Amino acid sequence: MPFPKRLLNQGETVAADLHPHWLFFFGPALAFLGSVVLAVVVLVAGTTGGLRTFTKWLALAALVLSVAWVLGRYLKWITTNLTITSDRIVYRYGVFAKQGMEIPIERVNNVSFRQSVLERMFGNGDLTIESGGEDGQQHFSHVRTPEKVQALIHSQMDNNETRLYKASPSGGVDVASQLEKLEAMMERGSLTRAEFEAQKAKLLGS
Repeated sequence: MPFPKRLLNQGETVAADLHPHWLFFFGPALAFLGSVVLAVVVLVAGTTGGLRTFTKWLALAALVLSVAWVLGRYLKWITTNLTITSDRIVYRYGVFAKQGMEIPIERVNNVSFRQSVLERMFGNGDLTIESGGEDGQQHFSHVRTPEKVQALIHSQMDNNETRLYKASPSGGVDVASQLEKLEAMMERGSLTRAEFEAQKAKLLGS
């Protein structure tokens, strides 16, 4: 399910809206394949009596459980979104009861990713976002092409900083909010101390 447009702020745009990588289905798919193989073996084996009845029920139970696991995983996949917008990073999940978290772009301090050799072959990986909020560090698994997602987040951070740096201090600016953004930029090294003090003086002078 795509990120609802009604939840976007005024002027906010969606840069990417991602579901988990298809390897998210690996465990359930493997179980389903194994249950199918078991069912075929039971049908071909030709055992008789109580043993044949037991193995048939065992194969049927395994097949039903694996199908239920696949369907449950699909529902979880389709309702899990990692959304990157011009203003924030939003993670939403939950089939029935919805849960989520948001990280304002200006509060992101660092974005890193990790891939094993196998994950790199399939374009899957983990993403870690460090922010200036109370949560500090957030980990996201089964991210598609995490290196591209990392680059996209950095691009949105740069765009956000450019809008902030070039914004006019007139017209009802929220000074406290703008100062927080400037401090975050200085902590990341995007602004020097002198540039921060100059922008701070401009904001306070407004």
